[in-house]
Amino acid sequence: MIKSRKIFWVLSILLILSLTLVGCGGQKEEPAPKEEVKKEAKAPAALKIGFLGDLTGDTAMYGQNTLDGMKMAVEDINAAGGVLGSNFEIVEADHRYDKAEAANIVQKFVNSDKVIAVIGDPTTGITKATAPIINQGSVVQISAGATGPGVVEIGPFIFRNTLLDTVGGPTTMDYLVNELGWKKVALITAVNNDFSVGLSKIFKEGILNNGGEVVIEESVQDGDTDFSGQVSNIKKSGAEVIVFSGYYTEGGLIMKEVRKQGMNEIIMVGGDGLQAPTFWELGGSAVEGSVSYAGFSPEQPTPEVEKFIERFKAKYGKAPDLFHAQGYDAVMLVAEAIKNANSADPKVFKDALAKIQDYPGVSGNTSFDANREPIKSPVYLLQVKDGNWSLLKKVPVKK
Repeated sequence: MIKSRKIFWVLSILLILSLTLVGCGGQKEEPAPKEEVKKEAKAPAALKIGFLGDLTGDTAMYGQNTLDGMKMAVEDINAAGGVLGSNFEIVEADHRYDKAEAANIVQKFVNSDKVIAVIGDPTTGITKATAPIINQGSVVQISAGATGPGVVEIGPFIFRNTLLDTVGGPTTMDYLVNELGWKKVALITAVNNDFSVGLSKIFKEGILNNGGEVVIEESVQDGDTDFSGQVSNIKKSGAEVIVFSGYYTEGGLIMKEVRKQGMNEIIMVGGDGLQAPTFWELGGSAVEGSVSYAGFSPEQPTPEVEKFIERFKAKYGKAPDLFHAQGYDAVMLVAEAIKNANSADPKVFKDALAKIQDYPGVSGNTSFDANREPIKSPVYLLQVKDGNWSLLKKVPVKK
């Protein structure tokens, strides 16, 4: 009996305790509301454009002028709100006119910097040396100066927006032979320069097709400073004009030697490689009267181009040349292609770039043909007058 009572009391106590615990825990305490953390919205990542050019070497003028034009374009694009909500950003590098260094730079552009496009190089040789790397990396390249053959054939990501030698060369030789009346030509080639070698072939064909004669051919190399032997041979040849397919540095020094040897009437005719202030600085009055071709001239501009020229003068204190204008347009063409494709992926917008027709750039209207080659119009024939390249004649180009 006593044992039964003990069991009863134990059970009663346990029951009371269990009810008490249930009562205490029956309503779960609601956790305190967490304070909402507001995340700051990140700005869209900048779209990186690589500048490939020479800033301190033998072709530094081409590189610096292209870069200055690019910078102005990026400023204009970003001031207008960018493209697809993102600003453009230039990644700069200086290859010092060295092909190996240029190859290292584009490797970095593609693999580390993750650029969507490369603008450059202004020269044919460096462009052809770097384009395979850029194309393999699926990045768009637009050269704002490579005019020689064999560039866009490298791959579907490779473009250029300059007047081709195959257009400018024949036009210039036609003018030289048929309008200026010079039929006996001395042709000089810089044999270690891809641009010069290719342009000399075009010049020679143009001379012969128009009834002219190449009475002597001479070779030089980029970096040469003594041209007395070549000029002496030209003096004996009876040539009426010197056609030089190389760059401004050697061109200016050649003409200085021409005057030194007493040939005071003969002038130099060449491609856009002559167009630099350094041509005059090196040759002085010896280069007065020289003729070349280009896809741009600050003279006789359209109203829109005139606005560009005035803004450029205000920013840089000088009138733009073709490398400034083509550098500006190259960036603008990338922006236009991205807008048209609604994508900043080079694999996508390269196709939109290839479809561009009659883009009204500051360096003239630009279209791309079925092979992605630029169709530029017009051809500007320029002549050195009082130390400046002045418009001689404007020749429309038929598509």
